[in-house]
Amino acid sequence: MMIRLLNSLDAENYLNLRLEALQNNPEAFASSYEEEKDQAVEKYESRFKSEDSFTYGAFEKGELIGVITLVKEKLIKLSHRANIVAMYVSPEKRGLGIGKALVKEAVNKAKELNGVEQVYLTVVTTNMTAKKLYSSMGFVILGTEKRALKIDHAYFDEDLMVLFL
Repeated sequence: MMIRLLNSLDAENYLNLRLEALQNNPEAFASSYEEEKDQAVEKYESRFKSEDSFTYGAFEKGELIGVITLVKEKLIKLSHRANIVAMYVSPEKRGLGIGKALVKEAVNKAKELNGVEQVYLTVVTTNMTAKKLYSSMGFVILGTEKRALKIDHAYFDEDLMVLFL
């Protein structure tokens, strides 16, 4: 397995994996498959050129099997913070340490960014595997947002977690 920063040439593969993620685990993302299925690849080509957003991909035999994005806050009063978003590993590749390797890569990048002191993420409260992973890497729960997401008539709570660097 290899992990590297994604670039514009990875945009189509990223979009395909993103749509898979939104279909397989809709409760894990604020966006929905319906909202993103018609997105242009150019959206991600542009995003991968950003100086405040870093998307890493895990590859196995050239296939993109996992992703994570670190976003640095832009506002002066929030510039000491970064957020992990859009974390996903293909179901058949889970349990092999890929998620941990991706989080480690994002945290290492956060440590390199000038002024970043803490990294935030949110995770659905029922996703015990992800919560265990994040906790093992030093993230702590700050609080729980009740009914954070609503899919059809079902609500999902989310834990806000932070890692102080």
